Amino acid sequence: MSKIDSTEKKVSYNSINSYATLNTLTAGTKNVWFVCHGIGYLSKYFLRYFKDLNKTENYIIAPQAQSKYYLGSAYKHVGASWLTKENTEQEIENVVHYFDAVLKQENLSKNISFIVLGYSQGVSVAMRYVAKRRLKCDQLILLSGGIPNELKASDFEFLRGKTKVTLAYGDQDEYLTNKIMIDQKKRFYDLFDKDSKIICFKGKHEVKKELINKLV
Repeated sequence: MSKIDSTEKKVSYNSINSYATLNTLTAGTKNVWFVCHGIGYLSKYFLRYFKDLNKTENYIIAPQAQSKYYLGSAYKHVGASWLTKENTEQEIENVVHYFDAVLKQENLSKNISFIVLGYSQGVSVAMRYVAKRRLKCDQLILLSGGIPNELKASDFEFLRGKTKVTLAYGDQDEYLTNKIMIDQKKRFYDLFDKDSKIICFKGKHEVKKELINKLV
């Protein structure tokens, strides 16, 4: 298809987006989870993987990717995507500002254990947000997702010795093949300190509730 002589322009405007939470934030809450879903998910359904956590001690916040679309040709089920190759830098900034707004509204106590988890495509936005905002967290969990190419060790120096970082993936993951994981493991250890942990579980490209429950 031939190109047309067009001009791309930008405009700024206010936008409203939802997010979902599970359980109730109380004085008895010990852990707050900030969990970023994978491509094709909606946040309210992604929360199902966290329903077995102790309801009194765990409060889960699931932000919602802004770009929604129909899954399949039946136009019945809806999914969402965080980013594409189109205007990626601008979209990353949009996600960062959205995450800022979610956390500002939740107004979390600094005395609570804060856990950031990304699954699949959610790994990229979770890592970028932590790096860009120097977000202090007690745990950073990277589940079945790739590490963004632009991130450097200096982006995560502020976490060293303070944050437990875990990379987990399935031994039969159809996207994270053995060849890909050789590079991903090297990058992981380049970014984070030697106490960071890699877990290879039995399974495919999936969320393992059993693994999540053990990481609390």
